[in-house]
Amino acid sequence: MAADEPEGSRPAGRPTAGLRHTRRLTDKILIAFHHACDQGDFEVAEEMLRILEMIITRRTVSPDTNRRKNMESLVAAHERLWLLRHPESRD
Repeated sequence: MAADEPEGSRPAGRPTAGLRHTRRLTDKILIAFHHACDQGDFEVAEEMLRILEMIITRRTVSPDTNRRKNMESLVAAHERLWLLRHPESRD
């Protein structure tokens, strides 16, 4: 913040620090997984799935309202990786 700006002001269009992180970590890892698949780097994609599974399956203090959606995304990601590694099975 510049010295001549009043405290609490910010330029128009710039998010506040609290709004900067709009995506959940699981979403970011899933995006990285799909990017690795798109690049044909199945080893990295598999590692992303391992990390995603670790995050989703560990116990949380409060119940996660998105747990079912997370599990469905994880299953779909595993299916995509399997199909990419076994293209002959699509027939």
